[in-house]
Amino acid sequence: MPSPSFLSRRPPPPLLLLLGLWPVWAPAAAPGSPDCPEACACAPGGQANCSGRALRAVPAGLGRRVRALLLDHNHVRALPARAFAGSDALRRLDLRDNGLRWLHARAFGGLDALQQLDLSANRLEALAPGTFAALRALRALSLAHNRLAVLAPAAVGALPLLQALSVQDNELAELAPRLLAGLPALRALHLRGNPWACGCALRPLCAWLRRHPQPAPEAETVVCASPGRLALSPLTAFPDAAFSHCAQPLAPWDLAVIYALGPVSFLASLAICLALGSVFTACRARRRRRAAASRPPRRPPNSNSDAGWASPADPGSPAAAAAQV
Repeated sequence: MPSPSFLSRRPPPPLLLLLGLWPVWAPAAAPGSPDCPEACACAPGGQANCSGRALRAVPAGLGRRVRALLLDHNHVRALPARAFAGSDALRRLDLRDNGLRWLHARAFGGLDALQQLDLSANRLEALAPGTFAALRALRALSLAHNRLAVLAPAAVGALPLLQALSVQDNELAELAPRLLAGLPALRALHLRGNPWACGCALRPLCAWLRRHPQPAPEAETVVCASPGRLALSPLTAFPDAAFSHCAQPLAPWDLAVIYALGPVSFLASLAICLALGSVFTACRARRRRRAAASRPPRRPPNSNSDAGWASPADPGSPAAAAAQV
């Protein structure tokens, strides 16, 4: 009697567990299933491919098993608050070329595990404060080919794990000093295609570029657009001595001292003004009292000493002589 084959034997419990987790045996999720939106095609590894489906909104039915969502080349013009609710395991999100114009400040709320976010080739002109603040695990962010004229630190927030940031082909003239301070792990920064104004405001960016040399093609194409005498000069060509005429930014300790002493000095100045006003008023009142005390007393109007007038009782007066006649 032939011996039973290996596959016909009942595997032990640990082997059953490994076979159950092996991705080759997991069937692809059909469109419309609980883990796959109806308008998308889903792969076994947790990828939902919704590219080029003419979608106008984020598709419903995103499950917790979706790890990569491809929504590029659609018509999603705006993202409301918590647009991807329920996709807690999402690691990669591709929103390229959607014509995006507006993002709610909490559009990415709940995506605590997101590591890659691509928002390139859209029409974003501004970002609300806190747009990316919830993405603490983010490692790569692309905002390339938009219409951003300002990239505020409040919009980006503190992203401790972000390693790559692309803002190329926008309308940025400068980067706020505090923006790079909130990205301690940043190593790759794509900047070309922006009208950089090479003034004092660009000092922190030039210092960052010196500390983190970029590949030659990238470094050579990041050039000044203004002022005219510096046009086409690479940003990496400016040493720190070139900014010696610029005022040094205040340190956090200096700002704290200013904020603490400002109200105190105001109240002290107000108290001094009140004290000096009170002293001046008291001195003036005292001077008036002294002046009043040094004046002679006023005589009554019908006093006998008035010149040119005689008392009726005076016998030598004309009135007394007339009375005797």
